[in-house]
Amino acid sequence: MKDVSVYPVILRHLSDGGYAVTVPDLDQFTQGKDLADAIYMARDLIGTMYLCCSDDGSEMPEPFSAEYNLDPGEEKVLVDINLKEYRAKHENRLVKKNCTIPYYLEAAAEKSGLNFSRVLSEALAERLGLPLNV
Repeated sequence: MKDVSVYPVILRHLSDGGYAVTVPDLDQFTQGKDLADAIYMARDLIGTMYLCCSDDGSEMPEPFSAEYNLDPGEEKVLVDINLKEYRAKHENRLVKKNCTIPYYLEAAAEKSGLNFSRVLSEALAERLGLPLNV
């Protein structure tokens, strides 16, 4: 699959001002509080499906692979997403972990002003032989 994909998305304006969003190729739905949010949510849905499919080894449905008909009040828009950038953004997000260390190490580290998150990240990257991207 190319880095950038464009998927057709169906939008239906809701009475509360929001939008119902359908991505026919993925057979998935989401919604947005306004037009910009609906496009953002569609892009996020496509990216999340890409991550799930690539992580579990399944095939990501290709754009324009599903047939659909527009109902009255619906409109088709095209949503682009850079899948490589989406993966990088989500792989580099920070997650909170709780860990237990001996008191004397905690006291010494606090006294020297060490950043626990940074030290743990560096140690994990070194141990796993991975680059530190954060």
